[in-house]
Amino acid sequence: MIAISERPVSRSQWSTISFPSTLYLCPVLDLLLAKVPDQWHLEIRLGLQEALVNAAKHGNKLDPSKKVSVRFSVVENHYWWLISDQGCGQKTECCFDPETVNLLPEQDSECGRGLFIIHQIFDRVQWDNEGRELKLCKELTDS
Repeated sequence: MIAISERPVSRSQWSTISFPSTLYLCPVLDLLLAKVPDQWHLEIRLGLQEALVNAAKHGNKLDPSKKVSVRFSVVENHYWWLISDQGCGQKTECCFDPETVNLLPEQDSECGRGLFIIHQIFDRVQWDNEGRELKLCKELTDS
């Protein structure tokens, strides 16, 4: 079950979606992209999908009793997503090294591929709350 709430915070409006840990993310992604201009949907969808998979699979270990929550808002031309899981957190200082990421699908390890994609798509990527919350921002222009 997906839960949605909206509440005003200062001049912007933040919405929250929470759902049990799952890899069935299509309806969640559709909701998170509702305010994003169409020309950016594919790129941002890929980045958000990677972030949500990381939260559900690596953070919550696909435990359906644990939730993934996403707060999202648009402030001027900045699109924000705060993705939280209920896992043990991760060591954020060493979780991403663009020099060692494995991008070749025929190799056994996919370590770091999702984080590489996230860092390529979003303008700001920041971990908080001992690695249980990922803050993403994308600045979109009208072009």
